[in-house]
Formats: sequence, structure tokens, C-alpha cells
Amino acid sequence: MAKLRNFACYRDYKRAYTRFSKYKNLCYVRSRPHNRISRYTGGTQEKYQYNVHLMPAMDFLQIRDAALESARQTANRALESVLGKTGYFMQMRVYPHHILRENPLASGAGADRLSTGMAHNYGKPIGIAAQIKRGQPIFTVKTNKDNLPLARKAMKRASYKLPCHCSIMVEEINKPAPKTLKGTKTATKEAKTAAPKAVAKASA
Repeated sequence: MAKLRNFACYRDYKRAYTRFSKYKNLCYVRSRPHNRISRYTGGTQEKYQYNVHLMPAMDFLQIRDAALESARQTANRALESVLGKTGYFMQMRVYPHHILRENPLASGAGADRLSTGMAHNYGKPIGIAAQIKRGQPIFTVKTNKDNLPLARKAMKRASYKLPCHCSIMVEEINKPAPKTLKGTKTATKEAKTAAPKAVAKASA
């Protein structure tokens, strides 16, 4: 099996290319590469208390499907081995739409003679990648307060499989709204209703 190149080779953010048409003269991509991601969710959907997000430290980047699948398996294994399938819910928040292209090259002696140069530099499809924007979470784990350290550990392990530095953000679900001072709303309503009465009495 051919070894994959380093994930950082395809990290640079480029214009999204997803064009695939049923008409031959309009379809430049002759084949769509296979998606390596087998599942996008794990665990069970229940009422949890906290969300743990894995956020990229870079503004814009691309992540290949192989890296996303490797990170998903690593995080899911860490959670499922301790909590089973009922103590968490993990979801992948991105999808690999972008088609990666590469100009065909050969390795070894005399490789430059097999290159096509700039005459046919469109390239052939070699894989797919997800384009991630600023502040977009890659993975989200829903769990309870007792399992927060394990969820953070799983997200940290998943970050080792991605071609970027990541940060972990913890968010409380259904956080209660800040309480207002008693009597503030009633006082404003009374002031609004009392003002027209005072004006009517003065005019009379």
C-alpha cells in the first residue's frame, strides 16, 4: 500500500473545487475520490450538560478525510473504552467537499522526463479535504460534568492526528439566563402608565 504524504502538505486554504457535472464537456473532474470517513457520529443522543469543542488555532485550513477519520477513531476509542456507548455523544462538524488535485510526477531517476510541465497542469484528483473557516469546530463531544476530564483528554488525542494546533473549548448546555433585579420590569411599566395620567391631569 502506498504511503500517504504528510497531512500538512495539503493544509493551505485554496479556492473550493467541487464541480462535478453529468455532462462530459462541463465536468473537469473525471472521477470523485472515495470518502474515507466511515461514520460522523458516535455514542448516544441524550440530555447532556456540557459541550466540548475541538477548535483549530489557524484561521483557514484544509484537512484531508484520512486525517479526520484517524482523529475520529482515536477520540471515539478513548471515550468508548471508559464510558461505553451511553455516556457521551461525539459528532464530526465538517465534511470533505473539496477535491484535491495534483500534477502527476514520478519518483526516482529521470523523474523530470515524465512530468507534463505547465502544458497540462490541471492535475488529477488524488483525494478530498474539508475546508475549515475561522472559529468553526471540527469535533464536538456532549457529556456530563463528571466526564469532562475524559472528554478533554479524547479531544487532545484527536488533535495529534490533525495538521494544525488546536484548542479545546468547554460550553455549558442550557445555561440559565442571568437573573434581573426584582421590581425593575414592574417599576418601568408603572412609570410608563403613570406618565400619560400626569399629563392628562395637567391639561385638565
